[in-house]
Amino acid sequence: MIYFTGLSALIALIGLAAAAAAQDPVLSTFGLALFGFGVLFGLFLVKQHFDARDAARH
Repeated sequence: MIYFTGLSALIALIGLAAAAAAQDPVLSTFGLALFGFGVLFGLFLVKQHFDARDAARH
């Protein structure tokens, strides 16, 4: 799971770099969407980890 979290961070950084270097609004929007996806996917993985840990306790 840590590999997917790292991949999510990499995707978010690539999206942020693409949005910063964009010359047109379409690529800027795509970069911001990629950044948002990377962040939300990372948060989903953290939630999934803690849900599995809580389920193992009960």
